[in-house]
Amino acid sequence: MQGAYKPASHHTTMLQGAEFLERVRSLGDVPRSALVRGCGYSRRDRDGREHLLYTQFYEALLAAKGLQFSNGNGADRSREGRRLSFRSHVHFNGNLMVGKAYTDLLDLQPGDSFEIKVEGQGFRLIPR
Repeated sequence: MQGAYKPASHHTTMLQGAEFLERVRSLGDVPRSALVRGCGYSRRDRDGREHLLYTQFYEALLAAKGLQFSNGNGADRSREGRRLSFRSHVHFNGNLMVGKAYTDLLDLQPGDSFEIKVEGQGFRLIPR
């Protein structure tokens, strides 16, 4: 039957929660496409082309880390009462600050360390 939907040869479930985080950790330092695919966030269209579902992957990652999305009425605010902007700036001494509200989202504790990877025009913090 021409043009019929052809499922992928191996079906993978879109992982969520603790299982999702464990898979991300176990995959380690792989390209983003492999990470998205390895957690089950891909689909194939009728022509067999693969589509990586980056948005759903990142939403699942944030949800697994405990970030709740705002419903637009301002009800989802940090304990300090300010909305998280996910923006920062370089201070006068050259340091870049990541505030407590952000470290709380990731359950980070004093002394936790990171690897910093420069990627294109930005960088990524990877907990160690």
